[in-house]
Amino acid sequence: EVKLVESGGGLVQPGGSLRLTCRASGFDLDDYAVAWFLQAPGKRREAVACIEYTIGRTLYEDPWKDRFTISRSNAKNTVYLQMNNLKAEDSGTYYCAADYNNCHIGDYDYWGQGAQVTVSS
Repeated sequence: EVKLVESGGGLVQPGGSLRLTCRASGFDLDDYAVAWFLQAPGKRREAVACIEYTIGRTLYEDPWKDRFTISRSNAKNTVYLQMNNLKAEDSGTYYCAADYNNCHIGDYDYWGQGAQVTVSS
């Protein structure tokens, strides 16, 4: 079965860290650009970060560019999102998505089920 599965979400205090994992099954993730999106309650889904398939070039949106890091392990068919210095505004559902083209060229081909992240004291 072709799918993406996110893991690593949970409850964390402000200023803490989490690492989200996006693992692919049924296809080789190293052939795809992979992006992380956040859908916060009451807001539309927005891009957080993306890693291209060619040489691992990365893109970050402004709210997360100094705190989050996207990376991949081709051997493990996995992409990570390291989330540091978390804020309450970072809370929501995080989705990973894979595209056979490079980052944000068009619609993404595959989406994960989402992982919940709650930042609260």
